Amino acid sequence: MFMESLEQFKKAIFSFDSISDLLDILLVAFVIFHIIKLIRETRAMQLAKGLVLLVGAYAIVSLVDMQASKFILNFIFSNLFIIIVIIFSPEIRHVLESMGRSSVSNFNLFNFKNRIDVEEQENIVTSINSICKACGDMSDKKIGALIVFEKDALLGEISKTGTFLDAQVTTELIENIFFPKAPMHDGAVIIKDGRVTAAGCILPLTANNDLDSELGTRHRAAIGMSESSDAIVAVVSEETGAISVAEKGKLQRNVSAGVLREILMKNFVKTNDNDNKIKKILRGGKNEE
Repeated sequence: MFMESLEQFKKAIFSFDSISDLLDILLVAFVIFHIIKLIRETRAMQLAKGLVLLVGAYAIVSLVDMQASKFILNFIFSNLFIIIVIIFSPEIRHVLESMGRSSVSNFNLFNFKNRIDVEEQENIVTSINSICKACGDMSDKKIGALIVFEKDALLGEISKTGTFLDAQVTTELIENIFFPKAPMHDGAVIIKDGRVTAAGCILPLTANNDLDSELGTRHRAAIGMSESSDAIVAVVSEETGAISVAEKGKLQRNVSAGVLREILMKNFVKTNDNDNKIKKILRGGKNEE
């Protein structure tokens, strides 16, 4: 069965009679290229290599006619689709989420609010300033913190692992949440649209084993969260007080509160050329009525 499928695939790849066949081959190549690009830095790449070796083993077994081994491999390949879905489920989910966050969303098909809401942006700027001040204070006091800034990928499932708050962001609130004896200080805070959505949340740890051994659970959780979503995660080390920022699976270490503010402003505050009010907010000025 597997060999028949392989023969059909070879015929489809190496023989084409019309332009549609050529386009079909190019589409398959494009899909395969982007799948490899998405999984190349994840554990799925190692699993894919193992699958290639398994196919090679099947070819050898078939060539020398080893009946018992061939029977086992036939059983594996006959259920290959189900096996792949089970093993690669986190990566499949990541691919689908990446597609949903792709450039298609930039065409604003689902966003009918084209003009920036000045009041909403002002709230986000105020929240960023409050969080950065809190991070600076906690850094000086060596108080550990983990703050997730939600972007396009929804983090409802992560929020459910903690305590729902939906509170206005203030420096005092952030510092109280991460106070060492507070009940939610070990988890993460989720920030959405300039508000604290939840606290005490559990984040997925990164599967990357090549990280610096000095990095603790908070940093690994921050990297893991940035790998599985487009969120930006700020971390304050409990041991050193250093502030780090995780984005797209990469960790930028030992940043100042000012640099953290610049990163957050760049990602969450958008301005129109004619929005003088927001420009004044970004410069630290006050709005004039």
